[in-house]
This record gives sequence, C-alpha cells and structure tokens, in this order.
Amino acid sequence: MKTAVFYYTQSGQALDVAKSLCSGMQGDVVFKEIVPQQAFPFPWDKDTFFDVFPETRLGMPPSGIQPIDFSDVEDADLVMVVGQSWFLSPSLPLQSFFIDQQVRDYLKGKDVVFVNACRNMWLMTSRKVKAYLKDAEANLVGQIILQDRAPNLVSVLTIIRWLMYGKKAGTGLLPDAGVSHQDISDASRFGQIIESSWKNKDLSHLQSDLLSAGAIQYKSSILFMEKTGHRMFGFWAKFIRRKGEQGDVRRRFRTNFFYYYLLFVLFLISPFALLVYYLTYPLHRVGYHKDIDCNL
Repeated sequence: MKTAVFYYTQSGQALDVAKSLCSGMQGDVVFKEIVPQQAFPFPWDKDTFFDVFPETRLGMPPSGIQPIDFSDVEDADLVMVVGQSWFLSPSLPLQSFFIDQQVRDYLKGKDVVFVNACRNMWLMTSRKVKAYLKDAEANLVGQIILQDRAPNLVSVLTIIRWLMYGKKAGTGLLPDAGVSHQDISDASRFGQIIESSWKNKDLSHLQSDLLSAGAIQYKSSILFMEKTGHRMFGFWAKFIRRKGEQGDVRRRFRTNFFYYYLLFVLFLISPFALLVYYLTYPLHRVGYHKDIDCNL
C-alpha cells in the first residue's frame, strides 16, 4: 500500500501523530507538509492568535497554501490528512488546503482518512472536513480523533501555557499539554487496522473497526458545549469582521472583547452548563448523536 500523508503542524504534534500512526503500516509512506502562504507564529501572542479567529470560524482563509508537488503520490492507494482544530473549526492552513483547486483535483476519487490532534472539541471540525471532502468528490473512509484527556478546564490552562509560552511539559500542578505521549505512541494500532482493511480490499467497515479500537473518545457533555459555542462563535466572528479583515487594527478592540468573553464563558459559565447538561441527560439522546457524530 502506498500512502500519501498531508499534514500541517506548528508544534510538531500533528507530525508525531502521523509518524506513529504510519509506523503501524507497511509499504510506501510519503509525507507532504502543508505550508501556508501566510506563516503563523508559534508560540503565539494573544493579539495575533485572536486576530485569526473570525476568518477561521467563518471559513474564510485570507491566503492559500504553497504549491504541492503531487508527482510522487499520484498513484497513492490512500490519502491521510493530519491536522488540528482552531476555534472549533479546522485550522486555517487545513481550510486553505481543502479549498485549493489542485488539492481538490488530486483528492477526487481518492480514499481519505482524516486525523485530528486537538484539545477536546472536534465535532464541528469533523463536520466541515466531511463537507470539504464531499465537495471534492473524495471518499472519506475513516476519521481518528486524538485529544487531550485532561479535564476541560485543566486542558484550557495547559493549552494556553503551550500556545502562548511554548511550555508543553507538565508542572507540579498541571499535566503535559496536548495529546499524551502514550496516546501518540499507541496510534500505531490504527495504522495496522487501516492496512488490514486495505489488504482485504474492503474499506467499508474501516470506520467501525477504528471506533472499536478507540479512535474517538466521545465526550458528549463537551460536545454539547461545543455545539453551543460554535453558534456563538459565528455571531462574534461576524461582529469582528464588520471592523475589517485580518490584520486590521480597527478590530483590535472587538477581538479583545471576545477574548474576555471567552474567559468568562470557560471559567464561569461552562461549569453551570455542564450541570444543566447532566440534569437533563436523558433528553439528549446521546447514543443517537454518537452514532451520527462518530461515523461517516
């Protein structure tokens, strides 16, 4: 089996995930980095990070990606796309990748596995990626979500420390940020499942096999908050965009306002939202939504 792996990473986590996953596969693996035309800093500063929020949420990448040489992967049997979520959406470089016409032409008719290495809110990213691939006439045959297993508010603190200060390692009070080393290492088992399905010439059951192996840890309470947050993010993104496009200093006041709103919601409102969710748990039809959200 020949696999083309397209990945975008700033910290190196997505590439580590891709390499671990592919270590469980035999055959030829070709890694292709997604390089955006607009470079993004890492670590981020607060103003730059929140300035990309509106375009990320609204699916409006301000620039594209550097050209990709597809000549050595035209004959790939499988395509793997590995990336991350920003602001409850695919990262801007991933969005630029999926809407690039050369990429769309390449993906047409290809079998694709999408891998998201994220904090803990992945659902809306998954939905958008499914839409991108359907529009490109590609075949999504599997999705794998590797996420931070720390409690929600703890992972907020560790991801801020990592994104803004470049400190991934844990301290006496906080664990490591991001996907754990163990989960990254264990991702090789998913590669073995993918290869086995390909050898059997049947990818129709790949997603169910991946799910049985733990490819998605479904946290219904977190995804309940994500769906609400995604709607609110839409209002905020449009509100900020009315003051200008990315980089326009006239919208700095509104992005700062959004920053404080986000802290307020995360640390003061979300605990009460979780309480309401658990009190009304029987009404949420978790099994029904899990089947829709995790499958293709």
